[in-house]
Amino acid sequence: MKTYQIYLSGSWVSSSQEIEIKNPYNSKNIAHTYLASAEQVEEAIYKAQQIEEECSLIPTYLRYNALMFISNEINKKADYLAKIISAESAKPYKYAISEVQRAAFTFLIAAEECKRLPKEYLSIDWQPGLDNKEAWVKYFPVGVVSGITPFNFPLNLLAHKVAPAISAGCPIIIKPDLRTPISALELAEIIHQTELPKAIFSVLPTTHDVAAPLIADNRIKLLSFTGSPKAGWAMKAIAGKKKVVLELGGNAGVIISPSAHLNAALSKCVNGAFAYSGQVCIHTQRIYLHETLFDTFTEQFIEKVKSLKQGSPENSETEISCMIDEANAVRVEEWVNEAVLQGAKLLCGGKRRGNFMEPTVLTDTHASMKVNSCEVFGPVVIIEKYSSFMQAVSEVNHSSFGLQAGLFTDSQSEIDIAFNRLKVGGVIINDVPTFRADHMPYGGIKDSGLGREGVKYAINDMLEAKVLVRTIEK
Repeated sequence: MKTYQIYLSGSWVSSSQEIEIKNPYNSKNIAHTYLASAEQVEEAIYKAQQIEEECSLIPTYLRYNALMFISNEINKKADYLAKIISAESAKPYKYAISEVQRAAFTFLIAAEECKRLPKEYLSIDWQPGLDNKEAWVKYFPVGVVSGITPFNFPLNLLAHKVAPAISAGCPIIIKPDLRTPISALELAEIIHQTELPKAIFSVLPTTHDVAAPLIADNRIKLLSFTGSPKAGWAMKAIAGKKKVVLELGGNAGVIISPSAHLNAALSKCVNGAFAYSGQVCIHTQRIYLHETLFDTFTEQFIEKVKSLKQGSPENSETEISCMIDEANAVRVEEWVNEAVLQGAKLLCGGKRRGNFMEPTVLTDTHASMKVNSCEVFGPVVIIEKYSSFMQAVSEVNHSSFGLQAGLFTDSQSEIDIAFNRLKVGGVIINDVPTFRADHMPYGGIKDSGLGREGVKYAINDMLEAKVLVRTIEK
């Protein structure tokens, strides 16, 4: 059992308070680390601010080389890192190894993007008297970035903050979820080997109270948070004048049209609904089926759900395992029971054993039920029928969230209507809303957040435009 020190501005340090990291599946201790103190948070902010200018001047080739090194090292250690993710988060190995590969790709994208940071020439002579003026627009790093990351993708969602920051030339301080800090500290071991300024990166496992300066301190120029809507909007309220990027929750909807290829939709919907026990913000939570498809699809869907392989997350064949903790499993069970009491029909699942929640399918739900209107963040999906396409669009939009939506169809007109009318940040055609490519713009509207991730788009948030106007001789 390894003891991990805190990574503070390029140095490995301990503190007076040690914590144990447990495997959610079997409650075994898997590692030790330390809680960063208030003084260590202050030191990280101070040192990061001191090297803002140095980081902004890192040559492109050094950023590129560092990011490529990180990407390659993650790939080399893929199996090892996947086993860590699986142990600390109870994520089945098949999904953990995919996360590691995505994290390596995220750093690869950042390496490429750092070679083409935005800049532009701007003509000024649009009015009489401006004939001899021209302008250049250059983008500069905003300064120190703080990133607060969740448990469900402890490496790749970390990468989506760290890689753009390095590419943009911003120092970054990370507060990982206390249940899953080991992935972040393993990444620190890799970044420590690069030629980047050591204070460019810190990993501070700590409590919310101690981490408060990472949100409110004015020396932090951008806060990037991924997590619950309640926590995210509360952070924005105290963040002050800094930029804020929020990637929050959702209750993603899927529409399945009569022209859809049902076999493909079935497999994708099962995976979208139950991968990592639904603990994904773009988890497929609501499926809207045309009434002519409802009986056939639902019967086959339930058969596939019942055949999911349950077991230890370390087993490479496991498809569904336990949730992150018992408190969340209890919450999901309560929401399911509440829906049934209010008239919903339980088609399969619904039972809990400790922190394992059975994959659950419900129908006959309505918007007043939490399983319909709130983010379940667990292995629960609702299936409802619709008669007209506009009714289905309306049902998907009838939500306080707006992250992503899926549509299975062969109709171009339905695609056009969905893209123009669905109130979400992304529409995925012939796939589930759980789809994400790490270089696409990713984020939502309404309660689902503010701003966009995806490496290029995150880099843009970490830059500020400055214009140079000069007089030219003709």
